[in-house]
Amino acid sequence: MTTAPYTFDVAIIGSGIGGSTLAAVLARQGLSVIVFEGGAHPRFTIGESMILETSEAMRALAEFYDVPELAYFSSENFYPCIGTSHGVKRHFSFLHHTPGQRQNVRHSLQAVIPKLPYGHEIHIHRQDSDYLLTAVAISYGATVLQGVQIQDIHAHEQGVEVLTTKGATYWANYVIDAGGMKSLLANKFNWRHRNLLTHSRTIFTHMIDVPCFNNVGPSQRAYGFPYPVSQGTLHHIFKGGWLWVIPFNNHSAATNPLCSVGLQLDPRLYPQRDELSPAQEFFDFVGQFPDLTAQLRRARPVRDWMRIDRLQYSASHIVGDRFALLAHAAGFIDPLFSKGLYVTHASIFLVADLLLRAKQSGDYSAAAFVPLETMTLDWVNMHDRLVASSYKSWANVKLWQVYAVLWLLGAYLEYVRLVVNRLRARSRAEYVELMRPHRLAGGGFEPFFVIQEQIDALIDQVDPDDEADVERTVAQIRALFATFPWMPSTFHDLLQGKTFLPDNKLRPNLLAPGRGFLGDGVYRQHFFGANALPTLLQQVALDTARYSRLGLTRRRRTQARLAEQTP
Repeated sequence: MTTAPYTFDVAIIGSGIGGSTLAAVLARQGLSVIVFEGGAHPRFTIGESMILETSEAMRALAEFYDVPELAYFSSENFYPCIGTSHGVKRHFSFLHHTPGQRQNVRHSLQAVIPKLPYGHEIHIHRQDSDYLLTAVAISYGATVLQGVQIQDIHAHEQGVEVLTTKGATYWANYVIDAGGMKSLLANKFNWRHRNLLTHSRTIFTHMIDVPCFNNVGPSQRAYGFPYPVSQGTLHHIFKGGWLWVIPFNNHSAATNPLCSVGLQLDPRLYPQRDELSPAQEFFDFVGQFPDLTAQLRRARPVRDWMRIDRLQYSASHIVGDRFALLAHAAGFIDPLFSKGLYVTHASIFLVADLLLRAKQSGDYSAAAFVPLETMTLDWVNMHDRLVASSYKSWANVKLWQVYAVLWLLGAYLEYVRLVVNRLRARSRAEYVELMRPHRLAGGGFEPFFVIQEQIDALIDQVDPDDEADVERTVAQIRALFATFPWMPSTFHDLLQGKTFLPDNKLRPNLLAPGRGFLGDGVYRQHFFGANALPTLLQQVALDTARYSRLGLTRRRRTQARLAEQTP
């Protein structure tokens, strides 16, 4: 082995949103970082729908690692920093379809995303976001090599040797593989597997001239929704699959005419039809549903259709001596609930902390990075569980109408705990400790995991085609929710037949002792610790001002990389 000095502290394979974000964090914290990108920016990538949990994870990264640019994608308030090629996301909407029939407005759900305290979410145009974050990483000192592919990696006791296909050799103390499904390290060590509950394949592209569904199907008034379905992520769901519609042109300041469209199908029900092109198969399937046909009749693709036979994969291990898999190199389930980017950014926070500790201790062993493996696999497994049960529930809309409440409850608890974690933590180490019980959904609250496992077990055993069995299962799930005293009243309203969450989340009863937002007992202790309501309200008010448009404008005077501010 060569005795040449190491060139970099960390080498990262892949400059997508995960690799570029990690590179920016580590470089900002003083580590020497090199990023290898086999392609070149800008480039087409999916994973375009932000959620509250992802945005909060990005705010935590921005604050605890001093990289303010990472918060730019956390709400619509930051359009001045990232541009208007991105869309707005004011809700998740789900419309259940039956072949040959018009969409029944009662078989719908609009989960409105609160505007307070940070603004609505966004649809990120990935070729712009990934390119910008790569530039941010470079601006903090990272070296990024585009058009450079890795041939092999050899981990030694003293460091890691990285060999490129161009014959160059680089050295690093640690390697992060953020190379996605075709991860070099996952394949090298035979870690890749597909032993997962979820089965889905996909056909997708970007299109133009996709109208708002309310203009070709039932109107917004007919649904009674607070927002048009085009102002959020639209999920057309049906037995064995779903179709996403993610517009980037859905707000008054929009400058991007594109709309992301993708079809997910369970290949056990709908095997891939190799005799058809991806476009032919897409439109042939959509043709079963009158309202979907109407929405996409005049839409035109602007790039080649992509078709992937199965989306799901994971890894038996995530870490080895001096290397780890990150984000979609570790695993991917399905874009259904847009959880993938949340897993990515939460794992970035943890692995960055571990790398900074390793820099001080010199311990880059697999044992030192076990927390990353534990967290990643737990989160991938929870994601798999939620998606698989959702797919099954779509076979009978009655099952979906109650299972959707479990998804919402898990997301709500996760987000509340995430925000409070950031407000409570006085250091990065304390934030990592607060995150330890999290498992993607439920905010690390053990009573949620108990009810979640019971409901998923009921979904596993139900026969969606047996109406009596469905009715029994729905009744059992409702009874389980009734035993969970910490569920918001708006979710109970969904169980009673309401089809949307209210736009205004502020109600006087939120301040009521015991029954209000903070709750009591084990719930209050877990989510809020010793924080009193006045203290929490003050912290949230200051945080709201910090992330408002006005607060952003003030910070840009000193933080933005503008020509007049560059020495």
